[in-house]
Formats: sequence, C-alpha cells, structure tokens
Amino acid sequence: MLKAGIFLDMENLNRCGGYAIRFRQIKALVEAQQAVVVRANAYMAVDREREKMDLEYRQKRETYRNRARREGYHLILKEVRRYLTAEGETIVKADADLELAIDALLQSENLDYVLLGTGDGDFVRLVRALQNRGKRVDLLSFMNTSTALRQEVDHHFSGYLVPDLLFSERDPIQRLRGILHAVNEEKGYGFLTAQTGLGLDTMREDIFLHITDLRTARGGVVSNADFAQLRVRGAIIEFDVEDDGDRKKAVNAIEFRPELL
Repeated sequence: MLKAGIFLDMENLNRCGGYAIRFRQIKALVEAQQAVVVRANAYMAVDREREKMDLEYRQKRETYRNRARREGYHLILKEVRRYLTAEGETIVKADADLELAIDALLQSENLDYVLLGTGDGDFVRLVRALQNRGKRVDLLSFMNTSTALRQEVDHHFSGYLVPDLLFSERDPIQRLRGILHAVNEEKGYGFLTAQTGLGLDTMREDIFLHITDLRTARGGVVSNADFAQLRVRGAIIEFDVEDDGDRKKAVNAIEFRPELL
C-alpha cells in the first residue's frame, strides 16, 4: 500500500466551487488509489476580527472547521490580514501557499503519494519537486484550474465529477456528472466522459446521451446548436444511468449548476 498525504488549499477550493466538499470522500478517493492516508492537512483562512464581532459568522466557521477535524484533518489556520491601498480600498489576504508548499516537501519524505487540492498554478514547482523525489502527485480541483498545473500532475480529478464529493441540500441522493466529449449536432446525440467510482479505472467515455433526454435548467427543450455548445463550453451534465442493450445511456439529464448546491 502506498503511504499518502493530502494537502488542501481550502481558500482556493472554496472560491472555485468546492465550498460544499465532503472531507471524508476525499480520503476515500485517496484510499481508492491503493493508498493509506497518513497525513491530511487543510489550510484555511481565519478572520479573527470578523469572528470577534459577528457571533453567527464565528459559529458557522467553527462548525465548518470542526467538521474537517472530525474527519481526521489537521487544520493550518492562516489569519486574515487587511491592507489599505493608495486608492483607499481595503484588500483582505490570507495566503497559505508557502506553508502548504513547505509542509508538503518536508512531510513527503515518508510518503509515496500526494493529493494536492487546489487549482492555483503557483504550485507547479511544488509538483515538480515532489515528482523529482519519486512521489506520485495527483490533483483535485474545481473551476479555474491552471492548465500548467493540470498538465504537470500525474492525474487530475475534477471535483465536480467525483461521485458524492459535494454535499447538496437540494439533492442529497447524488447523480452522476460528466462532460460531453463527442457530439453529433445534426442527429442530436453525443457521448459523456464520467467517473462512476473513485478508482482510476472507473472513468468511462462511452455513456450515450440523446438530446431528447436532456433539459435546460428551467426544464425546457435543448436545441441542436445549444447541445453542441455544451461540448464547446465543457459544461457539466448531471444525469441518471440506465442500461440500453450493450451500452450505458444517460437519462433525466440537465446542465449542472454549482450555485444550486
């Protein structure tokens, strides 16, 4: 079994769509790579000034932090700092990139596998340094992921496609999500790439989707041109699966909207 470490840049993940993340499922994702988690670090900003003045905000943040602690994560809290620009604008910063990079390098001495949770391209050099030490480095991210970072790692997990990774009050029974990688606009069908489990061998590219099984976010009919644009935009499709003879077919499909979680 590989010895694994998890290093999560929570501010980046939260800003880019991972605010409803299930910490337990991240560990399950790592364990599915035939690894045992020996380190799990989550780097979070803490606004002491606001928490001191806003009790409701403090309680929400404490609940969030305690949820991560209960799942066995060590929290590294970076205090928010406020800076006044020459134009009189207040800028709030809490950058934990340096702490994460140093910890990952030092703690990787006894690790075989690192899962890095971020989309920040500043971590490309960290990935290279870890790989040069013989470590496998995978990436977990959501929106706005650096192309250079995604290309540098050994494998990239799109957080939106990992089953049951995001908690949703709207839809507690989660469906599969995928991306259209091939479309026949004229005939109105395509094929989805989707992750049906947590292992690398659970990525499928043969899930059939017909335009008649897809609806807009408001329940309307999708045109052939809009159907083709879904592939161009890299839109995420949420769907159920049923067997259709020798193939898997997506039904009850709709474009996934992260803001509705």
